[in-house]
This record gives sequence, structure tokens and C-alpha cells, in this order.
Amino acid sequence: MSVKTQRGKQDPLAIRPGEPATRPRHRHRWGRVLGVVALAVLALVLTGVVTNAVLEQTERRTVAAYGERVAVTGGDVNVYRHGDSGPTIVMLTGYGTAAPALDFAPLIRELDGYQVVVVEGFGYGYSDTTAPPRTVENISSELHEALASVDVDQPYVLLGHSIAGIYDLYYANQYSDEVAAVIGIDASVPGQINGLAGQGNPLPRLVSATGLLRLATALAPSLAEPQSTAYTARELEQIRMLTNWNWANPAILDEANQGERNLSVVEDMTYPHDIPVLSFIKKEGSQAGWRELHEKQLENQDRGELVELDGGHYLHWTQAEELARRIDQFLSDAALNG
Repeated sequence: MSVKTQRGKQDPLAIRPGEPATRPRHRHRWGRVLGVVALAVLALVLTGVVTNAVLEQTERRTVAAYGERVAVTGGDVNVYRHGDSGPTIVMLTGYGTAAPALDFAPLIRELDGYQVVVVEGFGYGYSDTTAPPRTVENISSELHEALASVDVDQPYVLLGHSIAGIYDLYYANQYSDEVAAVIGIDASVPGQINGLAGQGNPLPRLVSATGLLRLATALAPSLAEPQSTAYTARELEQIRMLTNWNWANPAILDEANQGERNLSVVEDMTYPHDIPVLSFIKKEGSQAGWRELHEKQLENQDRGELVELDGGHYLHWTQAEELARRIDQFLSDAALNG
């Protein structure tokens, strides 16, 4: 029975049976606040996505590209060439390097007297960012197609940085008649840690697509720049731009996902014994057994040399002059640079 006032009317403030003493108005209020915040965040994310996409399209239209795009199975890859005489050195980049031809620029400048060819695989530089699965087999086949398409002189020297050491190893076994020598710059080898950083992680792509990476590199340009004084201002600007374009794109993410598999494919593989191999490794901060793994790769070679240099993983950032001197001497001793 309802509680009545003295006048016999129902008291609007009276508590009815089964009702709480107070109504949870604060819960509704917080719910509305959270809803507004969620919508604001969503609006900011969408704004970032659209702004980033518009800026990228504008950059692609207005900034001149380097190299030439050539068709291979699955799409187009970019090939950069420097020099028109001398032996050919084909350069392959390490994992996630946004602009390979620019990243190698200090070393390319030092290799006077050589024809340098940088093949930017899917996901890198000005190449397509979607691709067939990034297996070592596909990567090697695409490289072979690209070199044939631009009519590179044979035999050529393969030079690979970081994970490209695995691709060079597989390639040299598949196309040994076309490879004169192999040079590794702190290159990956069988037996190292089994995989690549970023495997199965979607967060880097989110950071890139929403424009957060672009904002970060605008506020702190050094985040995307090589740690070196050997680059021009124009090169650094373009490296930052291509970092914003290529960071964690679909091809790069799949390469990370294929890393463990690719390393297992070459697990028991060595270079053909008659192919000269020159391995540069960083002297300090290497993982345990790094030198021993590279020495093992050279045991089978008729001509193999291991050189330790001061510097970080990207030795070509700071040791370009010394790398070029050693490369020239090694190829000369192997009668490959005349």
C-alpha cells in the first residue's frame, strides 16, 4: 500500500516496495561522459587516418621518386641503379628499412667504379606494399625476375644487410651460376634467434595508419633518421617521408610472420664452396655466439673472410669508407673487380 500524506495524496518521494532507496543517476551520468569521450576519440582517430592518407597521396604526387618500377610476379618493385661501368653489386636491405636505396647512400657513394643496383622488395621504398607471401622462395624468385627485367650484367656480387643474409644464402644456392661473390653487413645466418621482431603484432600498423607515426617523426625527426652524419638534408627528408609511408605495411608485417619459417628453410644451408664470401660484423654489442655463427658459414668456402668493425648493426651508416675499401680489396684479391 502506498504511503499517503495527511491530505490523502500519494507522496512522490515515498519509497515503493522493491525500489532502491536512491536512483543511480550518477551511473547514467558517467555513462554519458564515457560515450562522449569514446566518440571524441573515434573522431580523432578517423581524422588522423584521413589526414595521413591525404598527406601521403600529396607527397606521392609532388615528390620525385628515385629508380624505376619493374613488374615481377605479384606486382611492381622499385630498382635503383648507380654507375654505368665496372662490376655489378646488387644490394638488399635489412628488415623494415623504409628506403633501402637512400639507406645505402653513403656506401654507394664510396663504391666508385662499380655498378650498384638496389632492389627494393615488396613493402620497401617505392615498391608495392601488398605482395605474395614473404617466403624466402618468393623473395628470391622476385629478385631474380627484377634483375632479369633490368638486364643486370652477370655474374654479380650480392650484398645484403641483416635479414637479407638469409635471402642471399638461399639465392646463391638457387642461382649460383649468376653470383660472383656474396658480402654480408652484420647479416643474418642460420642458427641465430629464430624469428623477426613484430611477428603477429598489429599495433605498429595502427600507429602508422592513424598518423601517430607521422606526428612523432615531425616532432622528433631523429626517430626515422639514420644515426649518421653521412646523409644529405634531402636524403634525410625523404627517408622520413618513406618511413611514414612504409612503416608496418602489409608486406613488411607478413615478412615478420614468415621470419621463423624462412630461417628454418636455410637452417642446414651453406654457400656453394666456390663463391667467395666476405662477412662484416659489428665488433661490440653482438649477441652471444654471433662471430662463431659467421665463422661456421665460412668454413666451407674456398675464399672467405670475416671482418669485425666498430659501430652498430647498420655499419654502412658510419663505416661506409672502410666497408668500400675492404670490399674493393676482397674483390680484387678474388679477381672480381677488374
